[in-house]
Amino acid sequence: MAKYIALLRGINVGGKAKLPMKELVTIFKSLGYQHVQTYIQSGNVVFESSSTIGTKEREKIRQAIGSQKGFEPAILAITAKQLRDVIQRNPFPSEGGKDLHVFFLDSAAKSPDLAKMQAIQTASEQFELQEHAFYLFAPDGIGRSKLAASVERLLGVSGTARNWNTVKKLESMLDEESPS
Repeated sequence: MAKYIALLRGINVGGKAKLPMKELVTIFKSLGYQHVQTYIQSGNVVFESSSTIGTKEREKIRQAIGSQKGFEPAILAITAKQLRDVIQRNPFPSEGGKDLHVFFLDSAAKSPDLAKMQAIQTASEQFELQEHAFYLFAPDGIGRSKLAASVERLLGVSGTARNWNTVKKLESMLDEESPS
């Protein structure tokens, strides 16, 4: 069994797309996934599967949520190794917590507009683009960041962001022993 992390996008935000984590666990288990755990209300799921989680499996999860909740959130699924690689490659190791954000990308950005990104970043912001991750250090808050609001458009690829505290918690959940 391989461990995976599913990152759901846009659930439980502003009272829309409500999906209690208990229901999300039930949905994942009904699809045959094991040792399903969630972290906070933003749609972070750590689970085990004997199947490779690719486009087909993500679509099954989306449809299962849709049939029960009436909406189908975008889902990005990564392996335990991919999460650990993102952590290891952090270009801002002295930063962290809620000020450092990782945008997990659906695919590599083919023609990112880095010049425009540099033009709109604030003096306190720093960023780095890697193959499947965009790191943004935003000490003044991501909610006020023009760069954060424009990441997907300027990269030309969709993704979903998590702060560093969440990324590290997901890593610790991967390290927990699965019940026998």
